[in-house]
Amino acid sequence: MMMEDVKPSNGTSNSIEHISNEVANVKIENGREKSSPGSPAPGCVHVAGTGSSASILTNFKAFSKFGDTKSDGKHITLSQSDKWMKQAKVVDGKKITTTDTGIYFKKQKSMKLSMEQYKAFLEELAKAKKIELTEIKNKMANCGPPGITSSVVGPKAASAVDRLTDVSKYTGSHKQRFDETGKGKGIAGRKDIPDASGYVQGYQNKDTYKGQ
Repeated sequence: MMMEDVKPSNGTSNSIEHISNEVANVKIENGREKSSPGSPAPGCVHVAGTGSSASILTNFKAFSKFGDTKSDGKHITLSQSDKWMKQAKVVDGKKITTTDTGIYFKKQKSMKLSMEQYKAFLEELAKAKKIELTEIKNKMANCGPPGITSSVVGPKAASAVDRLTDVSKYTGSHKQRFDETGKGKGIAGRKDIPDASGYVQGYQNKDTYKGQ
């Protein structure tokens, strides 16, 4: 016996349509549509090679509040921008200097720039200095919040510290503060303590009489 195709009734069809609508609505939560996996969230810049997205908007708000407790995070000053760019290694004193940022920042004809104005500032700066805009944005998006640095003491700095703390190379009064092993003498190395032993200064046979 061959089974005939069963067509859904009107009631079943309406139920399927209702369930489909509910599934579609799951994508929207609290009035905001979720981003699909792998796609950057709004206001984010994808960083090539890292597989992650970092938000320039987040750092814009953070740096616009840096040093200004009354800031609403919607406008940024030149000094705050320079702080951001220095931390992101965009301002390096060679390709881009604070003089450059000052010139193109003031071209926006405002002491404080909104996010849209700041984007225009970055575009003009990148074009004038012949640097890829995406490179600047990636650095500024991934530099971390204000005050976070990744500086590491290099070999040159370490060798300089070793050289400056080598007591065997000290001269003059500084040399008198340490003994032959490099251990500090304490107050004896800093002050002249009177000798009350009764011997004249420089006498070589001190305390030898008692042993005879």
